[in-house]
Amino acid sequence: MDPRIEKALAITPSSSARERTIDITTTGARTGRQRRVEVWFYRVDGRIYLSSSPARRSWYANIVAHPDFVFHLKHGVRADLPALGTPVRDPAQRRAVFSSIIADLNQPWNPAGIPQPVEPLEAWMHGSPLIAVQFVAEASA
Repeated sequence: MDPRIEKALAITPSSSARERTIDITTTGARTGRQRRVEVWFYRVDGRIYLSSSPARRSWYANIVAHPDFVFHLKHGVRADLPALGTPVRDPAQRRAVFSSIIADLNQPWNPAGIPQPVEPLEAWMHGSPLIAVQFVAEASA
């Protein structure tokens, strides 16, 4: 993988909201149409995840129905990364990933200025989408 792409994906808890912000293009679960939306990504134990605060998200339903999507980097480097999304349903894995995400969002240096504390872990466990991202090919930069 291109070193610029690796650097853009190597976010840490000190990364800014801008560095975490990407677009994804998914295929509509019901319509079959391409949909591009802006989301945040997270890095936990070296893996990339998509998630959000507790709520129903169309992008999640789209990835569940059509796991192939495009992960668009747009800060630091522009790249379109073909990806495969896998819903994380295992409670222990969800708990570990969400615990890390919540700790990241509740840190004193808040990367996005979001209200703190964020929703509690149990709310994330029951109401937040969680997708593990696997990149499937070299991207075009």
